[in-house]
Amino acid sequence: MSAEPVASDAIWRRVGRVNVRDYGIVFAFVAMFVALSFLSSNFFTQNNFANILDQWAALGLLAIGETICIIAGVFDLSTGAMVSVTGVVACKVALSTSPWLGLLAGVLTGLGLGIANGIVIHLTRINSFIGTLATSIVYAGIAILVTGGNIVTVNDASFGAIGQNMGAGIKYTGWTFIAFTILAALLLSRTTFGRYVYAVGGNAEASRLSGIRVDLIRGACFALSGTAAGLAGMLLASRTQSAQANLGAGMELTAISAAVVGGTSILGGDGAVWRGFLGIMLLAIIGNGFNLLNINTTYQQIVYGGLILIAVAADQLLRRRA
Repeated sequence: MSAEPVASDAIWRRVGRVNVRDYGIVFAFVAMFVALSFLSSNFFTQNNFANILDQWAALGLLAIGETICIIAGVFDLSTGAMVSVTGVVACKVALSTSPWLGLLAGVLTGLGLGIANGIVIHLTRINSFIGTLATSIVYAGIAILVTGGNIVTVNDASFGAIGQNMGAGIKYTGWTFIAFTILAALLLSRTTFGRYVYAVGGNAEASRLSGIRVDLIRGACFALSGTAAGLAGMLLASRTQSAQANLGAGMELTAISAAVVGGTSILGGDGAVWRGFLGIMLLAIIGNGFNLLNINTTYQQIVYGGLILIAVAADQLLRRRA
């Protein structure tokens, strides 16, 4: 027999084993990237890519946090409200102490609120969807109380250093997003904690019987999501040197959409940080493409909704076939 047919069969068998759920987002992202590169001369430029990273860094951070939570089998609907709280806390602390302490306080506040989410879900034993929906309302109220309904402004220029300055052609907002994504990816793919996250999301009861502390693992995921929200709130406040009570309103829905579009299963136990990253980047370049091509932004929402429906439907179909 010739070696060529044998090699060809081996290649096709390998292609057949490729999980569409894993790499569908890659194909979609590459196709959209190539199409926009041909349709707009301004798309494939360093300045445009740097602008995309800057504008979508906060949402990207939330998308990574949501990806981790969904893999663990929980939802965090409070991230948008946490962004609001962390942003106004950062500004308030900066005004009363120093700008850098204010920025740090914003991140630590996000971590604290994330831990609070984990404790609430653990003690009440209610569904995370409902539990974090309730805490989001509480956090939104806290943001209003802290600001009194007013915009909090910090005039010290050093407060805007992270949100406005850049290094190597990319703003520090984009570098923060990239760094957090890399750390989160390593945490999930290279540590025991990451393996526990997948196990808990895949089958919580089996994980509990095998000795994994399910509530602790999910609480840690909420803490990571809160940290991501704290970073996002800090970046948004630093960018404009101001914050208000509705700073992060509605951002959690876009973040969850990006995680789902990226191929993270809403049933838990399946997904990856890199997929969440590509999911938010796909939404970002679609929005960027609409702006560059001067297309009515009303259609943008239709495209986003269609992508979510396709992603969820494909996940269900592939699970049934498996």
